Amino acid sequence: MRGSPSRSEFIEKVVEEPMLNKHMTIEDYINSIHNDYTEDEVVHLTKVFCLNSTSDYVKRTGMEFLYMNGFFQELDFLLLQNKQSVNPINRKWANLYELLVLRKRGTKPQHELLDEVHQIKTNIAELNCLVGFMKIYLYYDLNEFEKLGDYLDHQSELINDIEDPFLTSLFFVRLNETLFTYYWKRNELILARKYAFQVLTYPYCQERKANIHMHLGLSYLYENYLQCIYHLEEAKRIATLYNKTTLIRAIEQQNFPFISAHFGVVDGITTTDPSEQAHLAIARGEMEEAKRILKRISLDSPFRKYYLGLAEQDKGMLLRSYNDFIVKRSDYFFSRLPLLAINDRRFQNDA
Repeated sequence: MRGSPSRSEFIEKVVEEPMLNKHMTIEDYINSIHNDYTEDEVVHLTKVFCLNSTSDYVKRTGMEFLYMNGFFQELDFLLLQNKQSVNPINRKWANLYELLVLRKRGTKPQHELLDEVHQIKTNIAELNCLVGFMKIYLYYDLNEFEKLGDYLDHQSELINDIEDPFLTSLFFVRLNETLFTYYWKRNELILARKYAFQVLTYPYCQERKANIHMHLGLSYLYENYLQCIYHLEEAKRIATLYNKTTLIRAIEQQNFPFISAHFGVVDGITTTDPSEQAHLAIARGEMEEAKRILKRISLDSPFRKYYLGLAEQDKGMLLRSYNDFIVKRSDYFFSRLPLLAINDRRFQNDA
């Protein structure tokens, strides 16, 4: 077997081959190279193909490929090309992806984004589908969960209106990822994991896979420490391969310490995150240290209230954590944490 090509070889191949057929789509390109390269190499080659293609269609659909793989710097470049395109369809696509990026980066309030999305009127199937996803994401961000179900039910119909099978497959990855989160938070874990594993079977959406592995790890919180760690390690492997520093930081500083503290496997575990420092202190039995840390930070999340309730053995604080999980987040999965603590024998005699 030949060794892995250098990055310069990647670029030479990706620049040469599109010249053979100016009408080559992303799917055509992937089909032409997938037998010669690993999945990770195909993703990198296809990224460069999207950036170098002169096809208006590839410039549009390339934004979805870059978005789903977390190539946001490259997406900015392609966004600018599409915004400046003489093709009005490309400009419309660019406007919508710009909103998706603003939401992803948190640089514009969700209510303002939602107002803009509601004003978009289009008869283009792909854009209708993206508008639907944008509404789902924003309603989730705004904790307006009662509106999610209807949009999720309708989304598969919108995807089926799209003719491009490659784009359809990427949109179904989006949908399955969203359905995983929806059912996970509802504590319907069999359904949630079914959708998660469907995402993992699709080859060309690496950042989505890393995110799914990270959250799948958390979904085994009440079942199996080793399953939790396996999925977190897979998430970190993919994130490291693609240099996703934000994701790596979340895994190392939040999720690993959280899982470790929950299961009491804390030897050698450290973190820079104050909440998880307190959580680890609780797991080590250092309640005064945990209270000292928590008193210095805002109790603006149900997790922090849960930690303080544990540290102080305060049933009232645990109930406030539970109510915040349910009322403010509709999170029936993590709401089990304070309930488990309340049912602990230490609280049985509390008023």
